[in-house]
Amino acid sequence: MGPTTEEAKRPPAIRGLRWYIGALLFASTIINYVDRQTLSVLAPFLQKEYRWSNSDFATILISFRVAYTIMQSVSGRLLDRFGTRRVLRISVAYYSAVAALTSLAGGLSSFRIFRFLLGAGEAANWPGATKAVSEWFPAKERAWAVALFDSGSSIGGAVAPFLVLFLYKTFGSWRLAFLITGSLGALWLFAWNWLYQTPERHARISTEELDYIRQGRVADSKTASEAEGVGALKLLRYRQTWGIVLGRFLLDPYWFLMSEWFALYLVSKGFSVEQSVLGFWAPFLAADLGNFFGGGLSSRWIARGWPVGKSRRTVLLIFGPSMLVLIFAAFSSNYLLLILLFAYASFAYSACSTMFLSLPADVFHTRAVASVSGMGGTAAGIGTLISTYLIGVISDRVSFQPVIIAASIIPCIATLVFVSLVRSAKKPDPDNVLQHF
Repeated sequence: MGPTTEEAKRPPAIRGLRWYIGALLFASTIINYVDRQTLSVLAPFLQKEYRWSNSDFATILISFRVAYTIMQSVSGRLLDRFGTRRVLRISVAYYSAVAALTSLAGGLSSFRIFRFLLGAGEAANWPGATKAVSEWFPAKERAWAVALFDSGSSIGGAVAPFLVLFLYKTFGSWRLAFLITGSLGALWLFAWNWLYQTPERHARISTEELDYIRQGRVADSKTASEAEGVGALKLLRYRQTWGIVLGRFLLDPYWFLMSEWFALYLVSKGFSVEQSVLGFWAPFLAADLGNFFGGGLSSRWIARGWPVGKSRRTVLLIFGPSMLVLIFAAFSSNYLLLILLFAYASFAYSACSTMFLSLPADVFHTRAVASVSGMGGTAAGIGTLISTYLIGVISDRVSFQPVIIAASIIPCIATLVFVSLVRSAKKPDPDNVLQHF
């Protein structure tokens, strides 16, 4: 029997389509981070031009973080309501425009405004990518998929120093560096509009892949429409939500210490601006490896029959406490040793971060995933707001030494919070918000 008219019109399936979706999320995160890191790479030059103190620079970072923190939860709710395709498209278009327009900034106040606007737009990336992973990947592949998109932050951060410094040295203007890096999102938007749909609605997915994705999901006992509308107050009744929220509140500030302050920290140690900027790449590359190592290790254990929760917990217990090695950086002025210590801490952080980013899709049903992810992002933002202010004040008044000591200890506390609070429910959830993991 020949194909029906509808089947004949259907375009050929793309083999392994879910990994193309993963590649799009990876590319989005790279662009997100290049736009974000442009300021941090240029910070030593801008500090000289505008005579900013570390506390002044901290207020610019805080402006970004305030908007980012607020919009993490808001974007999570928008994603659950309006869908991944639409919300991420609007988000990338908006923040790319803002990043390019930062080239018009003329001082401390205008930089604060542009960074606030950028933070509002960039906030949707992580809850959006997490939701896309929950839609497109079975449980045993989610940690790999999360590692893939989250590694975009490491790649973007590693690429940004070379790209931005090249643009700055070539054109002799920080303004053109903002303008050019801000234009990268336009290319991504074409690919996203062409390729992204949910698996059930995608014209280019094969029947075999669709069945594979469906079989790998934990079945919801309620329909999608019944699961919609899970409010924040209801989610906060679950200790698993608090484990994710508090864990990210404690863990994520390390990443922003490294990505936003590392160049200035090296300058404070007596290294040149060029040495400090170029020293950026090693921790970011190590973080990229940590994403895949942590995600791959967890996925391998799940494939061998380990429960999802046990595999995630074991990765955190291995790498969270190991970040204590960073404490040696507080007492060293050796350039190579500082780079290596921050590189390992970033590797360990990323292995842990991949677990935390996977958890909303592991623990909660699909219609609550972006909301919980957004709440975790908001908590991470609040933690980073507090730490950014303290870093600026402490580094100006004392030194970076107390900051580095704290950054080595706090991830251990985040690990304890996770182990204590994020466990699979012993009884079925009557509200069908949690799933067994």
